[in-house]
Amino acid sequence: MKTKHDVRGVARHLQINGEFLGAEPYGSGHINDTYCVLFDQGGNRVRYIFQRINHNIFKNPLGLMENIERVTAHLGRKCTGQPDASRRVLTLIPSRYGTSYHHDAEGNYWRAYLFIEKARTYDAVESTGQAFEAAKAFGQFQKLLADLPAPRLQDTIPDFHHTPKRFATLEQAIQADVANRAKLAQPEIEFALRHKEMCSVLLNARLPERVTHNDTKFNNVMLDETTGEGICVIDLDTVMPGLALYDFGDMVRTTTSPTKEDELDLTKVKMQFPMFEALARGYLSSAAGFLTPAEKKFLPFSGKLITFEIGIRFLTDFLAGDVYFKVHRDGHNLDRCRTQFKLVESIEQQTEPMNQLIESI
Repeated sequence: MKTKHDVRGVARHLQINGEFLGAEPYGSGHINDTYCVLFDQGGNRVRYIFQRINHNIFKNPLGLMENIERVTAHLGRKCTGQPDASRRVLTLIPSRYGTSYHHDAEGNYWRAYLFIEKARTYDAVESTGQAFEAAKAFGQFQKLLADLPAPRLQDTIPDFHHTPKRFATLEQAIQADVANRAKLAQPEIEFALRHKEMCSVLLNARLPERVTHNDTKFNNVMLDETTGEGICVIDLDTVMPGLALYDFGDMVRTTTSPTKEDELDLTKVKMQFPMFEALARGYLSSAAGFLTPAEKKFLPFSGKLITFEIGIRFLTDFLAGDVYFKVHRDGHNLDRCRTQFKLVESIEQQTEPMNQLIESI
């Protein structure tokens, strides 16, 4: 398969010895361009991950790489002495001029990691055991970074989870109705307006700022192929200051429903309580020691909030004419919005048992 970029040329600028054997596109990510790159090093075939950072999404790639450099170095120190320490944190490969990235002649920013062998990601969760392991890994990730020394990490996407600002943008889109679509989304608009008050709940709770991942999809944890353990958290582009509950809430949003994000049959969309329980038990098994009582109290609410937030983002983009999210059919963003709002309703219906579970843990 022909690669989209001159990966061999990029490799010349990195501190990797041996003969370049080839590169193939890798993974299912939609933001960056990712390649698995193979080298012959003294008769051994060694794999690396190369990534071109999408600087249209991440406007400050230097700040982003500074964050990743600090976070991976800190995690590496914390993992020293553990079994398989080199597999428990991403290892950056420096450039030949000492930076953590290569800036090519076309203006692209590239980074490289050691390939983590005998572990894999899954695009969809297959069991409560996997959900437990992924949540445990994300909780451990937050725990190990809780004492990251100053200065504060840079915001790679400012106000990423500022739900009141997201809602204000939705209200502007409803008012402007530039694509003349508001009439097609009246039930969804009314649903959003009815839930406006919940947007500020977490911000008003005065919860502590943490170092958070901010994209805790199930496929951002590598599971050991033999033991099934959640061994390494990946995709660190959005690691920045935030609330711990943003990460747990996004786990609930992306892991507890058995359907795809754009499911058309809304009767299939539901929060599966056993999956929520697995996430809660896994996350608290590693994170309980540093979370405050208030953070634990709002764990069930966080899933509803983050699901609602992405729902209003899909609705905003639909009303604006599909300018942010890629769409593959007419009304795609509205379908996505409906799926999220249906999941919000399912979470609302199970609030009491969710709260009881957290209290029991």
